[in-house]
Amino acid sequence: MNTEQLSFRPDVVEALQQGRAVVALESTLIAHGLPWPINLETALAAEQAVSEAGAVPATIAILAGRVHVGLSEDELRLLARAKDIRKASSRDLGIALALKQNAATTVAATMRLAHQVGIRVFATGGIGGVHPGSHFDISADLMELGRTPVAVVCAGAKSILDLPATMEVLETLAVPVLGYQSDRFAAFYLRQSECLLNTRVESAQEVARCLQAHWSLGGAGVVISLPLSQDKAIAPEALTRWLHQAEQEAHGQGIAGPALTPFLLARLAELSGGQTLKANQELIVANARLAGAIAMAWNMRQL
Repeated sequence: MNTEQLSFRPDVVEALQQGRAVVALESTLIAHGLPWPINLETALAAEQAVSEAGAVPATIAILAGRVHVGLSEDELRLLARAKDIRKASSRDLGIALALKQNAATTVAATMRLAHQVGIRVFATGGIGGVHPGSHFDISADLMELGRTPVAVVCAGAKSILDLPATMEVLETLAVPVLGYQSDRFAAFYLRQSECLLNTRVESAQEVARCLQAHWSLGGAGVVISLPLSQDKAIAPEALTRWLHQAEQEAHGQGIAGPALTPFLLARLAELSGGQTLKANQELIVANARLAGAIAMAWNMRQL
């Protein structure tokens, strides 16, 4: 990617040049994951959480065929209000640049772009994974984790996915999953899944030590799994009921592929009376806050 295709917010480029801590944030959750105006409020709150931890937030998106690393509030608002923003995964980046499109970047795409500009820590809501009933429907997020050395702070994988199968794929791809103050893989809206982890970490400093050792051996992505707080987590029985109804509706309407996850998340928000939206907001901001602390700890180890 040449410099003509890149645009940095001034504080982001200054931080990168000075070797200060920067945290990447994705833009798909703004354009496709949350409704207006909750999407803009959440994006701004996530950036503030990173800043309060001492790091510089850099939301990433493609605007008019240029990769923007760090968005202004007006640009965040554009993503939050627009109806025709492309959802870009790794495979779509070159096309969006060549055709000078506007595109919100997924976990996979944001990881790749963050790595190219030297950002090592990234916060999102939940990563993609393996969809139930079809082990050929595997998110590109997992493949990117297997090849791109970026730490991804998340509330595990989205609750609508097959979490044991997702964990198996991560193991196959040699992606470590660190449970932040937890022994189980986080489950997005739920506090935790039944999937046991083999590594628990208690602090951002411990995470930074693991990252340094992993990357020194040529390792790629690392998942840091942060469970949603107990008071915001959804009851498993209620989520199962809502999800079953949403999946039946999706099947009846022939919704599949990239459109499936946004449809299910939107229907869950409606069926839960907004409970899943509140949980989503909470976990996004919490993940951003932890990512900021990890970026600061990582940066201190490099000085």
